[in-house]
Order: sequence, then structure tokens, then C-alpha cells
Amino acid sequence: MEILGSAISPTSRIGGDSRHRGALVSAVAAGAAAIGAHALHYGHWIADDAGITFAYARSIDDGHGPVLQPDADEVEGYSNPAWLFLHVLGRALGLFDRGNLLGIPDYVLFPKAVAWLCCLGTLIACAVAARRVFRRAWLPTAGVGLALAANPSYVIWCFSGLENSLFAMTVCWLAVLLFVAALDGRLLTGRVACWAGALAAVAMLTRPDGAIYVLAYPLVLAICARSAPPGARFWAALLSCRVFALPVVVYLAWRLTVFGEWLPNTATAKVQDFPELGDLLRIGELVEYAGLPVTLAAGLLLVHALIRGTSWQRGLFVLLVMLSLGLTAFVVLEGDWMALLRFATPIWVVATIAVVFLLAELARVLSRRQVVAMSAIGVLVVAHTASGFVTAATSFARFPTVPLCYVASRFGLTVNTYAGIIGAEHATFLAPDLGGTALTSRLELIDMAGLAHEEVAGRIAAADMAGLRDDVFERWKPTFIHSRGDWAMGNGITSDPRMNRDYHFVFDYRDPILPNGDWVRKDSVPSAAALAVLRRYAGEVVVERDAWQRQRPLAACGPRLRPGVTETFTPVPP
Repeated sequence: MEILGSAISPTSRIGGDSRHRGALVSAVAAGAAAIGAHALHYGHWIADDAGITFAYARSIDDGHGPVLQPDADEVEGYSNPAWLFLHVLGRALGLFDRGNLLGIPDYVLFPKAVAWLCCLGTLIACAVAARRVFRRAWLPTAGVGLALAANPSYVIWCFSGLENSLFAMTVCWLAVLLFVAALDGRLLTGRVACWAGALAAVAMLTRPDGAIYVLAYPLVLAICARSAPPGARFWAALLSCRVFALPVVVYLAWRLTVFGEWLPNTATAKVQDFPELGDLLRIGELVEYAGLPVTLAAGLLLVHALIRGTSWQRGLFVLLVMLSLGLTAFVVLEGDWMALLRFATPIWVVATIAVVFLLAELARVLSRRQVVAMSAIGVLVVAHTASGFVTAATSFARFPTVPLCYVASRFGLTVNTYAGIIGAEHATFLAPDLGGTALTSRLELIDMAGLAHEEVAGRIAAADMAGLRDDVFERWKPTFIHSRGDWAMGNGITSDPRMNRDYHFVFDYRDPILPNGDWVRKDSVPSAAALAVLRRYAGEVVVERDAWQRQRPLAACGPRLRPGVTETFTPVPP
């Protein structure tokens, strides 16, 4: 942060007399503590998709290269290289994927600790911006911290094990860099241009949609530095783009060399289409989540500030540029199936800073009586949103998005034991839940979702489900298959006639619409007795593990997730 601070005016740094400095530090600490306290509500939960990054970090640190499992094909099944790098570094330092750390499994503690540090960095950036425009900067800084701490979407996805916290912090520092530079009249300096490009590059290397933030600096120049010569603005923007391009081009060249593709395999599997006009309606999802009263109030604050003007008007324009870019990325991305707006994390940060700063600006020009009245109205406006946030937090804690530990137990440990029961030394497993499975399975995995399997991704992108089914039944012939819910409906594998021809049911969820459950390939089962033992084991453990997901979804699953672990099963005669 100190290095980045060198690109910001000295007057904007946390400083002043010791009383103000202490209050500002306390506000940052209080906000970070509140965010951490909210995160504790979700226990040891980690999203299963984070396990994909964890598996790649393990493979890279162990010397196997960027692969999901040792000896697997090199496929870029992750889309967050900067976040992946942090986990490779953590593992190399013995802080991740090694066992318990301070009595907590480090696959839980490390990503959550890094996330908390990123949230702290976000609040420090907010404090830098607040100190530039408010005498009592601790008040808006505390307001931003508490507002973010109250937002389940922000907290949940920052502490999910995914890259959201790093992404949001990077976007926030870019916004603050340009905010302060615009107010200080230093937008055209080379230092600001270089830092803007570097932060945009980190954003892109954290999430692919972060590439949009390379436009932030040129747009801010066009809006906030209109009095400068066009040539000066052009060369400053070009310098920023060159700094952005250097690490991005290096990574793209490495990707092309290693994987032979310009885009990560995840982009192919997710079938990212060109946006349509109707995608703009997705902004309604954000409004619905935040609450219409709060959204209308924020709009009125903005209109008031634009009409009346503020001493930090150019800074406000910077925040609006950053917010517009975040909203654009949100509507362009394919809708996400996970709960609570996973792709909106940087939007919440910038929008919260803007709204809290506008409130502080309004309070600055009102009388004491008017501030009291405004506060009373604010409580009523926020009450609706607060009620929705409590409901969202409570609901998510009861039914979180696919826990990593459930997948590790249900599809790693369980299917490892399946293979042991039938004596399969070199078994393969086709399934859609990959994170926990990759960390614990001894089987060769075929990713039904296509994220880490190039051929599956190609079939999905081409909408060639018939070709995918042919691959499954005629080429790959996996030893075990698991399919359930939308996957069974989407690819039609379980309802293909060849399923009954080639596979035995191991566990049947007895879905009235489509076959759902676990299957084993018939020619892999040595005898009817072995099949009976397999089914008896599944009947005992699968129901129990599915119940565990419902009853203890926030729990960890041991000090370390290791591949190849199996259970000893002594069948009880029927």
C-alpha cells in the first residue's frame, strides 16, 4: 500500500494531527473487524469452485505444472491467475494445503485470512479518499466499513475462497488513485498513468472481466481533464495502456505456449455470448437486492450533488466512471447460477463509497436539525434493505452454495471407496462438481462441466450434447458417473439408452423425471457380489453425507484434503 501511496498526493495520505489519525485508523480497524465478524457467521464454508484453484496450486507447487491432477492434460481450468499465484505462494511457504494452522484447517484459514487482508486494504483505500475531501474522514470511512460489513453478498463472496476480495480491493485502489489524482490535478502525471495501468492489469489477471478497467483512466481523462491538450491526454492514456499490456501480454504468451489457447478453457465452457440489449435488465437484480428505497435515495443524493455541485465534483465523476464500468461488466457476463450476485462484489464497494460520501457531503451543508431529520428518514429507508440482508445471510448460512467439504466427502472419499470395493486400480470418474473432488480423488477425473476438460468444453460451447454423449459412451467409458439435477437435464447422459446398456446403478436418487445418482460401468464390476457390496456401501454413506450437507454445511472436513483416502467397509449381510 505504501508503494501505491507514492502515486497519491501527500495531502491525501492518512495523517494530520494524532487525534485525527488515530480516529481514522480506528475507523478502518472497526470496519475490518465488523467484516470479519460477519464472515464468522459462515463458519468454515468454502465454495467448491475455489477447490479448483486450490488443486491447481497444489499441482504447480508439487512440480506437476498447471494441471488439475498429476499426469492430467494441461488445461487452464481456472480464470484467476493472480489469486492462484497467492495460493501457490502460500503453499510454498507452508501456510496452505499443509494441515492445521492455529487449530484450523489451512485450506479454510489461509484463503479467508488473505480475504480479510484484502478487505482491510479496501478500507484503507477508502480512508485515503475520505481524508482528501472530509475533515472528519473517520466518519465516512466507518460508514463504508459498516455498510460493507452488513452486505451479505460482499462478505460471503469475499470469504468464499474465490478471488472476489482481491478483485474488489484492486478495483477500489484504482478508483481511489484516480479520485485523488483528479482532485489534485495530477491525472496527466506519468506515475498516475503507470499505476492506473498496473492496477487494471492486476484486475484482469484476477478475473477476466477485470479487463474492462483498462478503460477507467482514458475515460477519466476525457471527463476530468478536458482543459488539458488532447495530445497530452492521448500520450498519458497510451502510457497507461502500455503498462497494462506488458504483464497481460506476457501472461497471454505463456497461455498460448502452455495451453495453445488465447482464452482460458473456463471461458469456452461457460459459453460467454455477445451481450444483448435485454441484458441491461440484469441491473434490476442489483436493485432488487439492494432494495428500491435505498436505490431511489442514492439516485436522489446523486442528482442533488450534480445539480448543487460539490468541492470534489471531479472525484464524484471518477466514482461514476468506475461504477459504470462495473455495471457494464456485470450485464455483459453470463448470469451466474450461484446465490447472491457473485459478480457484483466490486460494484458494492464503489457504490458504497459513492453513497456514503454523498451522504457525508449532504450532512456537511445541512443544519443540525436537518441532519437529525435526514437521519430519521435514512433509518426508515435502510430498514427495508437491512431486513433483506438479514434474511439473505440467514438463508445462505443454512443452505450455502455447494460446500467444498461436502464435495470432497461425497465425490472424493465415497468414490475412492467405490473403486476400492470393485478393485479398480485405474478408474475414471465423470462428474460435474470438481473442486473438492480434485483435492481428494485418486481417480482420473472427467469434468462434466468442462471447466478443466478441453473436449467437454468444446462440446458444450458448440451445444453438441449428442457428441458429448458419444464421447462418454464410446470413447471415454468412465468407470463411474455421477449426475444430478440440471446436469442430467442439460446433457442427457443419464437418459441415453446406452446408460442402461453399459452401467449399473450404484445409488439412485429416484427422481421422478430423470435418472439421478451414481453409476458404475458393468465391465468394471467383477461379480454380482461385488455390486451388492457396492450398493450396500452407497446406501449407507450417501444418504448420511447428503444429510451432512444439510445439517452441517459450514463445517470443515479434517485438517487436510488428501487424494486417495478410502474407507474400510465391512458389509453387513442383508
